[in-house]
Amino acid sequence: MDLASVQEALENEEFQDACETLTRLPDDLSLEATIDESFEAVHLFFNNKFDEARNLLQPLAKCSMYHALGLAVFKYLEAILTFEEEHISVASDALKNCINVCNQYRRKNTFTESLGKMVKKTNYDSYTPEEVHAELCYAEALLLKSALTIIEDETLVSFIKAGLKIRSCFASYRECSHMLSSRTWTKDCHKIHFESGVRMGVGGFNLMISLLPARVIKLLEFIGFTGSKSTKKDFKQIGLRELETGYKLDKSLRQVLCTMTLLGYHLIIVFTLNHVEGDTKLCETILQKELKKYPNGVWFLFFKGRLEFVKGNISSAIDWYTKSWKSQDLWPQFHHLCFWELMWANCLNQDWRTAASFAERLVQESRWSKTVYMYQKASMLAMLGDNLTADEAYEIERLIQEAPKFKQRIAGKSLPMEKFIVKRSERYFKQKKHLVLPAIELLYLWNLFRILGKDWKFAESVFRLIEKMLNAPPVATEYLADNRALLLLLKGACLRQMNKPLLAEEALREAISFESKIKEDNFIVPYAVVELALLLLDQKDREKAAALLEDAKKNYTGYSLESRLHFKIHSALTELSEKRNGKTDSM
Repeated sequence: MDLASVQEALENEEFQDACETLTRLPDDLSLEATIDESFEAVHLFFNNKFDEARNLLQPLAKCSMYHALGLAVFKYLEAILTFEEEHISVASDALKNCINVCNQYRRKNTFTESLGKMVKKTNYDSYTPEEVHAELCYAEALLLKSALTIIEDETLVSFIKAGLKIRSCFASYRECSHMLSSRTWTKDCHKIHFESGVRMGVGGFNLMISLLPARVIKLLEFIGFTGSKSTKKDFKQIGLRELETGYKLDKSLRQVLCTMTLLGYHLIIVFTLNHVEGDTKLCETILQKELKKYPNGVWFLFFKGRLEFVKGNISSAIDWYTKSWKSQDLWPQFHHLCFWELMWANCLNQDWRTAASFAERLVQESRWSKTVYMYQKASMLAMLGDNLTADEAYEIERLIQEAPKFKQRIAGKSLPMEKFIVKRSERYFKQKKHLVLPAIELLYLWNLFRILGKDWKFAESVFRLIEKMLNAPPVATEYLADNRALLLLLKGACLRQMNKPLLAEEALREAISFESKIKEDNFIVPYAVVELALLLLDQKDREKAAALLEDAKKNYTGYSLESRLHFKIHSALTELSEKRNGKTDSM
């Protein structure tokens, strides 16, 4: 059976389910009324009134596409935040219900109409407002369901099913885009809510594609996904343009989702995966506006903390993260995001015990990765050195011994950071219960060295730690070259943030020179090569930077945290490509 047949069978199955569960919308409740109620639920939700929002949507979730979608989105967020089987199952059922409801309102094309689409343009004026909005809600629910499918079942079959859903979702968004541009809209309220959803979906898809390395795109093409021939720059520009347009549609239902996506992209995704800066000025403008509407909203308090964090205002970031954490208790899972950020903020302050205390809270309360949390707590305590108490020294050993036991598989694969931590845990015992600046190494690997360039005191304090370790008598071990190369990589990366290019280049080239001597840490050299390339890019030496990036991409493989580095390589090569190419169009 080919992929098209599998997709057809899947859709037929969903259609049959829909027929069995259909209940009708009350005659006195129009499309506008259901949108208005959903709009009210959104405002309740972002004001931390989660139960009230859910209770408003629940009664009509079996018959109103917007009530079904709103409820499913809330359930989905809870599932993603908790990662608990029960919540994932509930979210999956809610999204399935939403797809079923949407299918009842979507246009059912006859064979003649489907054939006609191949030879002439569709007359979207013949669609009812309900059919138009159903197509959009269907696309949104299908996108969330595809992400949840992989989490629910970690098999290849699930990956293929998720891919098929993404393909259908992409096709629906393209259809909605055509509807928006070619349909004659008789009511502004129908158009503005529809437009914000189209901007959100089209923008999100283009932005996602702009971030993916070529090999991932090829995998998506294998399961039937087809995009355009535009460049990565085009995808990014179109994605941001669409989302910003949606954000400006003030009275639209999905305006806040466009807002959240923009904040997440500029403050988290760009910062984590790339070496360039997100648009912090836009984020500042957005947050000033949104915090007036939702002064105690947990999401926008969190993003305000993140904005201060990426700007290097660590004390202010800690204050905002704390406000976000303490603004609500109905979703304790959201506290974990704040604890994660507070852990790193205190780590940058070199307040190791406070940082470790937040790591401990994650160990106890979060289900995401005990392996990562336990190792991070141990790493932060290890930075205390001679100030360690006997209990803390015992705790480090216990945590590092226990951390590998909680290693898990998500979507059928181990988390790269967990695999790295398992190796580091083994190294700890091989090196006589010793690791080289483990918390500083984690700061670098989580791309947090970028904060060092924002405030000299952070960079200088980290640099002093690295220099002290480089000048200290080395621990007698078979990993001397590995440890030396790691320290040189960290030194070079720190000096780059301190804007000392000559000293940074010297340290990075020395790290690379250890390639033949390194016993186990084969990630160090490609990371040093990319760091050197970024240093040259900072200096506008684009040709040499491009050559080094291609070298790291093609000549190194099979090392720890390879995918993480490939995102950085992809970002830098895209930036170089943008210097040469003009703008075109996409979706």
